[in-house]
Amino acid sequence: MIDERIGKLARVLVDYSTEAGEGDQVLISGEVGAGPLIRAIYARLLQVGATPITQISLPGMQELFFEHAQEVHYDEIPGVTRAVVEGVDAQIMILAPSNTRALANVDPSKQQALQKRNKPLSEVVLKKDRWVITLFPTEALAQEAQSSLSEYEEFAFGAMGLNEEDPVRYWSDKFAEQERLIGRLQEAREIRIVGPETDLTLSVEGRKFLNSAGRRNMPCGEVFTGPVEDSAHGTVYFGVPAAIAGREISGAWLRFEEGKVVEASAEKGEDFLMSLLDADAGSRYLGELGIGTNYNIPHASSNVLFDEKLGGTVHLAIGRSYAETGGKNDSSVHTDLVCDLREGGELYADGELIQENGRFLEFDLSGVNHAR
Repeated sequence: MIDERIGKLARVLVDYSTEAGEGDQVLISGEVGAGPLIRAIYARLLQVGATPITQISLPGMQELFFEHAQEVHYDEIPGVTRAVVEGVDAQIMILAPSNTRALANVDPSKQQALQKRNKPLSEVVLKKDRWVITLFPTEALAQEAQSSLSEYEEFAFGAMGLNEEDPVRYWSDKFAEQERLIGRLQEAREIRIVGPETDLTLSVEGRKFLNSAGRRNMPCGEVFTGPVEDSAHGTVYFGVPAAIAGREISGAWLRFEEGKVVEASAEKGEDFLMSLLDADAGSRYLGELGIGTNYNIPHASSNVLFDEKLGGTVHLAIGRSYAETGGKNDSSVHTDLVCDLREGGELYADGELIQENGRFLEFDLSGVNHAR
């Protein structure tokens, strides 16, 4: 059953997410633990006439970089690396960590320096518009989610729609249903988020909501935009723990005035949160408002790739905006934090209640989940 679902995932990533076909050069990057999925993607790319290019890393290589890298390594993107990313037509990136806390003791300033160095490369990938990030279940990810590997495989593959007979059709249907929600949100000028320790308003006037249904992330299920930069006002509590760069931030609380974070705290990882907020001029402003719509994800798992899609949550990213939303905030940081609205939460568009306790009042976004 697992092998069958790996094959399904490879077809989704190749045929739907990146729409790879004859003549395309496609970069597959990931850690060696993702071997079964890398092989399946490699074979599928060949079947559709594309040329696969693999970039495989070994466990421990990131730690070695931060331990031994010299100043020159933080100054400029290697020419070969830039040439590969600029030269390919599409990119499939697979997360498969062998240790989710491997970077826990790395100096955050080194991580931020590498992010700044790689920012132009990230912009190249975003402009190509044919890329996807996914995940392959590993023991480390299962441990982070406090489950066995077999339980985590069921969790992850279910969230990706791989239990459906035709996952490509499933994600196509999801896209169509989310378009209806976007139609409502696009009419709004102001969004208000209300929940435990949370009452935040922000303007989305003139901004574009984007439909994310398996094209850029897998699993997916969200609609998102870039809020007006100086509009966020109020407080927000992020009750879902976030594992970021080997560290955990949990119980984060932010207060905004005129769009800027003016007060912040966290029950765990406060120093790291402050280092992100102080990274540069744009890191105290919001770059993204996202609304999770994937009700196939039953619970949080300390992995933002899943948790930000969880139906009944919203997420806010401090830092860089996505230009296609109309967002203008510039930063080397883009850090998503998740606010759970499933118990006592409300979401308003121009004062009208559109979601209560994690369920939309007019849109049944779980309706596409029936088996085919």
